Amino acid sequence: MLIDSHVNLHHAAFAADRVEVIARARAAGVARMITICDRIENFPTVLAIAESEPDIYASVGAHPHYAKDHLDLTTKRLVELARAPKVVGIGETGLDLHYKYSSLEDQVRVLRAHAAAARATGLPLIIHTRDADAETAAILEDEAGRGPLKILMHCYTSGLELARRALALGAYFSFSGILTFKKADEVRQAAHEIPLDRLIVETDCPYLAPIPHRGQRCEPAYVAEVHAALCALKGLSAEEGVELFADNFFRLFDKVARP
Repeated sequence: MLIDSHVNLHHAAFAADRVEVIARARAAGVARMITICDRIENFPTVLAIAESEPDIYASVGAHPHYAKDHLDLTTKRLVELARAPKVVGIGETGLDLHYKYSSLEDQVRVLRAHAAAARATGLPLIIHTRDADAETAAILEDEAGRGPLKILMHCYTSGLELARRALALGAYFSFSGILTFKKADEVRQAAHEIPLDRLIVETDCPYLAPIPHRGQRCEPAYVAEVHAALCALKGLSAEEGVELFADNFFRLFDKVARP
């Protein structure tokens, strides 16, 4: 049983053949997927995809790129939207200082609203961070100090210092096809250091297709290559990895039904 913890099935890249993409994922052994909300305006579409398929779940949130468009997004509103039975996570949210599409101030404001919603609902907080390790660590430490907070560091590409600080908060880490990229030694080093009981996998499709699919549109079926790469890195057999990563996933996303 494979699980893709982060897909973007509402993306325009899947508009023409979403049904076929989902079918290929199932044929590859993918038993559960979480399709992720990037803007609140897209949430109805994201939720409809999840509600139409028994093995797909959803999140609710606003990506840090779009924080400037969500300054009126409240914790109360996120909690209300998260009441839908198929919603199992809050986000993705976080800090991205690489592109700076939204100011740091705006990103922090929106991230804190998400963190409060995650505490209120008990759902995992799905974190995107890029070029903002120190800032992300400080905010997560502060927010976790306000009450129990389940954290997922999605598509982890940051350094060991953030990993260690997030681990101290009980965070889980998801790795993507970047693990297979030739120049991703720092990502592999982080994955090597993170304990086995804190690891899950994802594709972040349609982005970041793993080798041998790099340069193509990524699909949930390609999580098999991510799984294989992480197993090899951690010295696990494929069967050991399936059991371990699934157990980690269902422990974190405890609202998702096991097959």
